[in-house]
Amino acid sequence: MSADLEGERVSRAAEEAGGPAVDAVSCHEDLVKLLAEQFARADVSLRELQARADRAGGTRLPRATCADMLAGRRFPKKAVMTAFLRACQVSEHRLPAWERAWERARIARMPAAPEPGRVIEPAGGTESGARPVGPGRWGAIRVPGRGRRRAALPVLAVLALPAAAVTLIVIAGLREAPRSVTDDGRAFGRGGSSRFTVNVDPAHAGVRLIRRLDANVPLQRAAISVNGAPAGEWKPLLGGTYGWVDQSVDIPSALTAGRSSLTVVNTFVSSVWDFNEFRYVVEQKVDGVWSTADTIDVGHAGSEAAHGYRIAGETFHGVRTFDYPRSAERAR
Repeated sequence: MSADLEGERVSRAAEEAGGPAVDAVSCHEDLVKLLAEQFARADVSLRELQARADRAGGTRLPRATCADMLAGRRFPKKAVMTAFLRACQVSEHRLPAWERAWERARIARMPAAPEPGRVIEPAGGTESGARPVGPGRWGAIRVPGRGRRRAALPVLAVLALPAAAVTLIVIAGLREAPRSVTDDGRAFGRGGSSRFTVNVDPAHAGVRLIRRLDANVPLQRAAISVNGAPAGEWKPLLGGTYGWVDQSVDIPSALTAGRSSLTVVNTFVSSVWDFNEFRYVVEQKVDGVWSTADTIDVGHAGSEAAHGYRIAGETFHGVRTFDYPRSAERAR
């Protein structure tokens, strides 16, 4: 395909991405989702976006800055977002709509005026993907304590309620508080893969693979093979969910029947950044009941060694702390 035709194709895709969906953006999560989709449509690397911005002059696009923006870890400056969209070849006449979307998302992040005598702040911060406090939204009350310590209690910020009603809401919210988990893991990028072997009961009637992932990186997709045969894929999550997610895939029974061990290989297909993995749980169905057959704790040397874990094209190895969303369900 010639450079002109390729440029026209990218321009058309960018035009489609800058339509009504941009006009419907009302919060940070919406904006991140559309920016990630725009990056996927542009089909370029972060290195190339940085180079395009450098050639154009003006606002620079460091790869780390773009990665944080696409993962929702930081709210971008308007100039950075605009430079990113230009590097993705979005038409100039669509940029005002994106700028208005940025303004709406920025306003939505601003905290509402607190009730007299109370300090209300966003819960979880940008890394957990939490929305700012406002009418009908969840936040945190700073409770006085010794020194600089404080307890964050989830509350429903309905400022006009009497004190007794607020107390009841605090108690109810505490029961539904997100589950915070700290875990170490790894990630691999384009051309990369991971491999490990797990044990199952040969009498099983079904096997399911569950992966804990950092969903701040959207659109992660990888092909799965079991004992050398294609077994499906980890489908990309389109955004809107941040923090930890448990994603599951049912392995075809023809690949697992009668086997006591399974060698699993995950191969990178696409992502806005990379494909991450923090834990795998293998469930099996025996006598009609699902139970855990094996678990591999990625990033933990002992567990990796016991399962023959190997990774190629590693882009990350470290620790993350996130919340599981309320009423968390497995993504398929």
